[in-house]
Amino acid sequence: MITIGLLWHSLSSDNLGVGALTESQIAICRDAAERVGVQVRFVVFGTQGRLRYGPNDGSVRIGNRMSIKQMLMGRSAFLTELDDCDLVLDIGEGDSFTDLYGIGRFIFLIVSKIAVLAKGIPLLLSPQTIGPFDHWYTRGLSTVVMRRCVRVFARDGLSGEYLRHCGVVGNTDEVVDVAFRLPFTRAAQACQSRVAIGLNVSGLLFAGGYTGTNQFGLTVDYPALVRDLLRHWTTNPDNEVWLIPHVVPDHLPRDDDRVAIRQLAAEFPSARCAPEFKSPSEAKSFISGMDFVTGARMHACIAAFSAGVPVVPLAYSRKFNGLFSSLGYQWVADGKSLSNAEALAKTLQAFEERGRLAVDVQAGNRIATEKLDRYTQFIAVILNQCLARRGMAVAPAPGGV
Repeated sequence: MITIGLLWHSLSSDNLGVGALTESQIAICRDAAERVGVQVRFVVFGTQGRLRYGPNDGSVRIGNRMSIKQMLMGRSAFLTELDDCDLVLDIGEGDSFTDLYGIGRFIFLIVSKIAVLAKGIPLLLSPQTIGPFDHWYTRGLSTVVMRRCVRVFARDGLSGEYLRHCGVVGNTDEVVDVAFRLPFTRAAQACQSRVAIGLNVSGLLFAGGYTGTNQFGLTVDYPALVRDLLRHWTTNPDNEVWLIPHVVPDHLPRDDDRVAIRQLAAEFPSARCAPEFKSPSEAKSFISGMDFVTGARMHACIAAFSAGVPVVPLAYSRKFNGLFSSLGYQWVADGKSLSNAEALAKTLQAFEERGRLAVDVQAGNRIATEKLDRYTQFIAVILNQCLARRGMAVAPAPGGV
């Protein structure tokens, strides 16, 4: 039995994107373990929310919260639990390995990585956005840590280029977001007689960010753009419009998609509200029943894309552009460069040409499958190495990496 630590993952996060990464990571690791004939179990270290999802078979346990103070005092339960791990996969909640969210958060991210390396446990950075690091000291420390990892996987071309800019080479690869492997059950079309349109509303963008002052530097007026789309689609009786949340924290109303959705539902009563999802897989299953989706939460867009649904992501950061361009998919509305009129026109054009988008989505999914197969194969090799370190019988190698 190999124990895999899942660092900066969560199976209870109110951000279903973080949960999607975790559920997908577990599915990928089980696939890799099956290739080499080993059983795996998991310890999840990360933020916790009010939801509960993921495997119910006893193979996953939730680790203790990380505390830098406890680490310094030498009585950290996190450090003790690390001793049980043969391997640690750190996904940085997808896009948190940066100093953009403040030095305090960066310290948590970097100290946890240093703790793993200090114990001699193989550390692998799973597919994620890398950086940016705007301060010389955060960039320098991150570079030192990344060079000591067994492998650093970027989930998009921009992050791959940033790794090279930082001088991290030789132990890197560029694949794609693991959420393309999120398990789901394909839903029947939401309405057979009408076109089902999914509009994923970002409560955070609707509120102007955490500061309420256009924190992300958008060139579009996001609330106005959403209302324009709803006005256009809901006046056509051939359409059935669904308002879909993907981040639902009770304690952070500015980040809660449901807050914005309730307001929009009151203004556009013919639009329907999606049910409250209990897990990322449940959200993806619902989204798979749409004929067309547009959204500003990246993992809601990935759910649509990986389920084969034509989708127009509204980008508010480089993580959107880098990921979808790496799949040869150009149907992204850049909220940091387009005007409202341009973003509206691009989205409506995509809706009219959704058959063409479906072909592009299919091609992009073939690329994503190849990239994640390469990632899965690497994990299989590392699991083999874990067996060897234990002096256990080693399964035949599943191929080169």
